[in-house]
Amino acid sequence: MRRGRRWRDGTGTLTIDGRPVAEVEIAATYRTRRRGLLGRDGIEGGMLLTPCGSVHSVGMRFTIDVAYLDRDLRVLSVRTMPPGRVGMPRPRARHVLEAAAGALAEWGVRRGGTVGITVPS
Repeated sequence: MRRGRRWRDGTGTLTIDGRPVAEVEIAATYRTRRRGLLGRDGIEGGMLLTPCGSVHSVGMRFTIDVAYLDRDLRVLSVRTMPPGRVGMPRPRARHVLEAAAGALAEWGVRRGGTVGITVPS
């Protein structure tokens, strides 16, 4: 994705090295970012929160993987957060990718790598 992209709520496809790996929900408004994964028992695929520099798992029902991404969708760090935790803010992070625990490793999302998000036109 290019810099300055205007994200909208909706869905897209997460790609790693150009290959599609999972569907993602995109939460780009205050309301959808605030709701996030709260109240769910799990997630198929992932959720991209944008703009976002930190997350929490207070009130969540399941453990999540969290990847902090910079404006170019480069992975700054990957963490696993059990329910009831508050993540540290990442100053360079502009987006956060959340998924069920273990999913990011399975998809090949790791620090220093770059992810892609393709959205339907």
